[in-house]
Amino acid sequence: MKIGIISDSHDDITNVNRAIDIFIEKKIRFVIHAGDIISPPVITEFKRLTDEGVDLFGIYGNNDGEKKGLKSAFNSVKGNLLGDEGKFEIDGLKFCVLHGQDLRKKEKFIQSQKFDVVIYGHSHTKHSEISHGDKRDTIIINPGSSHSPAKMRCQERPYFGDPSIAIFDSVTKEIEFIDL
Repeated sequence: MKIGIISDSHDDITNVNRAIDIFIEKKIRFVIHAGDIISPPVITEFKRLTDEGVDLFGIYGNNDGEKKGLKSAFNSVKGNLLGDEGKFEIDGLKFCVLHGQDLRKKEKFIQSQKFDVVIYGHSHTKHSEISHGDKRDTIIINPGSSHSPAKMRCQERPYFGDPSIAIFDSVTKEIEFIDL
């Protein structure tokens, strides 16, 4: 089963819709947003997916201050807003989703060996690896930021790099990063 993963959209409606178009094209069954959505209208765009039976999961990021509005937006599209972190099962795999600004907490979830997949965002950098453990291996995925690059005037490095999302196949365990 294909699972779309997006994070750090930071109100970039254009790229959120690009991601949704890709999720539709790739016949995604679940979408996970790993936080830093920012405002509720971003979530209402996902109605195109949820109306077609796609399950939407999300968590708060460190910049998601309008929590009541985001909760209402998730409810309006029949999505699942899970709080600061989410734990659920898809296709027999145990998932943990957190934004990732608390590095100790992120490592604790990875090292716990309670999850098959740990998804996080925050760093704006796409990343995947496998943490090998005694009880189970844990697949770690950061889809990167879905926000467009932003040129900074007082520093060389852009705050948002090249935007990306990820698609995870729960059967093959393959991860595909897609640039927006």
